[in-house]
Amino acid sequence: MKLNELKLEVDYFEFDKKFYQKIEAQALNHPHLISYSKNACDLIGLDYEECESDEFIKFVNGEKVLEGSVPYSMAYAGHQFGYFVPQLGDGRAINLGAVNNWHFQTKGSGLTRYSRQGDGRAVLRSSIREYIMSEAMHALGIPTTRALALIGSSHKVFRSYEEVETGAVVMRMSPSWIRIGTFEFFSRGKNAKENVSQLADYVIKQSYPHLENEENKYEKMYYELVDNTAKLLAQWQAYGFMHGVMNTDNMSMAGLTIDYGPYAFMDTFDKHNICNHTDQEGRYSYNNQPHIAGWNLEVLANTLKDNCDFLKLMKYLETFIPQHIKAYLEIMNKRIGLNENLSGDSNLDLIIELLNALESAKIDYNCFFYELTKLENFDNISTITDICVFREPMIKWFEEYKKVIERQNQDFKIMKELMRKTNPKFVIKNYMLQEAIDEAKKGNFKLVNDLLNIAQNPFDEHKNFERYSKPTPQEYANLMLSCSS
Repeated sequence: MKLNELKLEVDYFEFDKKFYQKIEAQALNHPHLISYSKNACDLIGLDYEECESDEFIKFVNGEKVLEGSVPYSMAYAGHQFGYFVPQLGDGRAINLGAVNNWHFQTKGSGLTRYSRQGDGRAVLRSSIREYIMSEAMHALGIPTTRALALIGSSHKVFRSYEEVETGAVVMRMSPSWIRIGTFEFFSRGKNAKENVSQLADYVIKQSYPHLENEENKYEKMYYELVDNTAKLLAQWQAYGFMHGVMNTDNMSMAGLTIDYGPYAFMDTFDKHNICNHTDQEGRYSYNNQPHIAGWNLEVLANTLKDNCDFLKLMKYLETFIPQHIKAYLEIMNKRIGLNENLSGDSNLDLIIELLNALESAKIDYNCFFYELTKLENFDNISTITDICVFREPMIKWFEEYKKVIERQNQDFKIMKELMRKTNPKFVIKNYMLQEAIDEAKKGNFKLVNDLLNIAQNPFDEHKNFERYSKPTPQEYANLMLSCSS
């Protein structure tokens, strides 16, 4: 399909005008294409060559408005680091409309009503990070927003205490941009009950259409979000992903990973790892993420209390952590090649012991699982112990691991196949992204596109990038990042 043949649909203007702002993008100076995702093009039926045209750059830059599009920004509220902020919103994002239920949104398109003290821009470094990670998460099977394209510019962007940078725009796509914080905003003030009901109907139509004619559909919407979020957090934890800013305005009503800021995949395993240096108390630390997700879901329940049976919501929320643990154990069993259905055992103790061993051994988290997948047998584990700072904890764990394998009569070939499907060779680390960012600042975007290819195909060999399958260099491991973008 040609770009001009895309017809966008906008359905957000059924709400009161106080919930959005119609706005035009403020174009970047001298925009240029850095990258586009063919995988994302396939979702909307867009011909690849269209993305290399000047018209496409103008589309991403906000200079070209497609048929049916009426650009707008959304208002929402949110609990940020546990404190309620009544007025937030799309401070630098503009919604364009939807194709095939994929809602386009540009990030970095200029000031909106909700920019507060910001400038409405996104810098090149953070835009590269979001663009690549959106596609990386999808390739790992983790529910996420997607990224269609990334443009850069000569547009100067100023960030306090940091260098002068250039502006960029990511064209993001999602089945939904509604957040828990959206419900917080709708649930305040005049006609709150009616507004929340209208928003819930919109979310159900968008993300849970099978519930539209159900009785007690708002309760069921909540139940499904609890289920989806429990699974999502299990995937985050199992692959060592840390979001960094799990505020309620960054939590999706569709159960997706949204708003990639100071995120990180775990380098050296540390269950208390904090990836955001703003998070001094560790509210959003790796280990705390499931509990914060539950806390956020309780906030949502409070916004629905006039529209639902609140006690039922809270009762169902009690299933969140058990669901999360069950889903987490399912993935972790696969990561170590064990089929819990065959064994009739969750292998909980073995997995807890593994986490303790990983932490004590000071080993790169995802590299451990990839090297485990490569073992020809479990008697020679030198390729794993060689990447441990301290070998003994890992040697002791393997002794227990082999006992479980023998007791459960697990088949080695089946174990290997299970691990191959679950443990990628490549996980996108922050030091890799920084290398791409450094090259991009020089005007060289090859590594951005190479990393995109690796991110979208993490189980492939990528022989030219073998070093990225190795442990993160110690000087770059578990660094904290800034929210500034």
